Amino acid sequence: MVISVGDRLPEATLVRIGAEGPEQVQLSERLKGRNVVIFAVPGAFTPTCHSAHVPSFIRTKDQFAGKGVDEIICVSVNDPFVMKAWGESTGASGAGITMLSDADGAFTRALGLAFDAPPVGLIGRSRRYALQAKDGVVAVIHLEESPGVCETSGGEALLAAI
Repeated sequence: MVISVGDRLPEATLVRIGAEGPEQVQLSERLKGRNVVIFAVPGAFTPTCHSAHVPSFIRTKDQFAGKGVDEIICVSVNDPFVMKAWGESTGASGAGITMLSDADGAFTRALGLAFDAPPVGLIGRSRRYALQAKDGVVAVIHLEESPGVCETSGGEALLAAI
């Protein structure tokens, strides 16, 4: 079943690289009482993710803050070391976007948003989406039909919906 508006986001432990190395991030604790945007990409450093999706949230970060969004989180089924390097490479980390790893894909599968694209080497990856969660409950969600497209899940499109 695919996550939808009104659903509570599932319990998940994601990972990021902190000052002392890998850190566990309990998503439910991060969302509690907060207005958070989460966007997910099929893969770090992949063309659409790198040149369109992440930049759209860097461009709109201040506008989201103006609408009361406490944090923007990027999730990918990549390891936390890749997510750290990608956040630095794109400028997302410097812009204040939180880069979290769903290394084993458990969160993505719990959302019903996992997909495989063997011809291009993507196995167990996340569909491209963006959502707004208030206190852990999905208020808005935009899913892309194709992994190579960033239209409804881009920062500007989600910003217009909230």
